[in-house]
Amino acid sequence: MSADTLEKPAEAPESPQPPKRNRPALLGRSPQDTPAGWVNYLLLSFILLVGFWPVYWAGIISTWKEDKVYVDGVPTWYPGPYFSFNWDIINGGVAPSYPSYDSVQFLRSFINSLIVVAIVVAGTLFFCSLAGFAFAKLRFKGRDALFYFVVLTLTIPAQLGIVGSYQIMESIGWINTLFAVTVPALVSAFGVFYMRQFIEDAIPDEIIESARVDGASTFRVYTSIVVPTLRPAMGVLGLIAAVGAWNEYIWALVAVGGSSWQTIGPALHNLRAGSTPKYSIILTGSFIATIPLILLLFVAGRQIVRGIMDGAVKA
Repeated sequence: MSADTLEKPAEAPESPQPPKRNRPALLGRSPQDTPAGWVNYLLLSFILLVGFWPVYWAGIISTWKEDKVYVDGVPTWYPGPYFSFNWDIINGGVAPSYPSYDSVQFLRSFINSLIVVAIVVAGTLFFCSLAGFAFAKLRFKGRDALFYFVVLTLTIPAQLGIVGSYQIMESIGWINTLFAVTVPALVSAFGVFYMRQFIEDAIPDEIIESARVDGASTFRVYTSIVVPTLRPAMGVLGLIAAVGAWNEYIWALVAVGGSSWQTIGPALHNLRAGSTPKYSIILTGSFIATIPLILLLFVAGRQIVRGIMDGAVKA
């Protein structure tokens, strides 16, 4: 038998190579399927550092006296032992070379803001979701025109209504009361719009019709079907309402500034008492006023991200 007639040994099959993906295909992947590289982590770390730095600096200054913030012209970068001293000063304590902050009522203003935020968030979630449900699923004459009017109010700056709002509040005797800073904020045009859009996309009409066939009233449909579906969106709207109520300054200064119902915004403004501002005192109040917002973000952060992602997917 000649060598030409010998059979060649079978070659091992080559392992299949993964298909090469072009750049447009990579750009079209969802964020969950895209691995994060070191550039992503470096960029996010830098953004986190820049965003957290003012809070850290305010916390450091709040632990030092005014004359010890700078040592030989160099700012202090580590915590000091005087936080309780500054806390006592902003709550009316007396110390040499410090003006009196007794009229600030910082602790009372802090508690007032917590009460205002709780009332505003509860009212906003209830009334905005109820109005959004009506605009999205109920049929009544003038519904679309009324909804467009509500959306149109978003283009009007809130500062333009301060004079009119003050006159109304004064005529009914609500100036320097809790009602002046809670009742006007119980409903927001953005909240109604956001709830309406979410309900329109998230709840099919067939489910509501089936509930009505079973004998459920309109309010029963709202409580049993709409509210459970709205939980992610309510998390987002609740955070927005809480931050807005906590940071309210202009209207709070006009309506309750200097009264027993003064909130945290006017209180921080009053910490600038005296001809020379005491930055250790101002930053102590600012740092304490920031803590509830940070805690709120940590507690509700996951729900907020879920609500935003659900809204993005439905859109």
